[in-house]
Amino acid sequence: ADMFANEEGGPEPDWVITEREQFSDFRDLNKDGKMDKDEIQHWILPQDYDHALAEARHLVYESDVDKDEKLTKEEVLDNWNMFVGSQATNYGEDLTRNHDEL
Repeated sequence: ADMFANEEGGPEPDWVITEREQFSDFRDLNKDGKMDKDEIQHWILPQDYDHALAEARHLVYESDVDKDEKLTKEEVLDNWNMFVGSQATNYGEDLTRNHDEL
């Protein structure tokens, strides 16, 4: 109710319709109308999704100004706030260590 108050006779926003479809098509695997422990685990920690790789790709995509798929020291420094806020860099802790690759 905090995000969407269903008023009688009022149309549902597109995002609510999309969420309902996501639930029925992908989340509720046993089609019982609710999510059990296994379904929640599959949703939160999918076996076929590499979170570290996805975060690394995101950091490179957002910071690689010349789109050569390599980061220069300048590109990293110009986007330092993205790196210090990333789990991939341990919230910036890994950036304080010496790295030969940089």
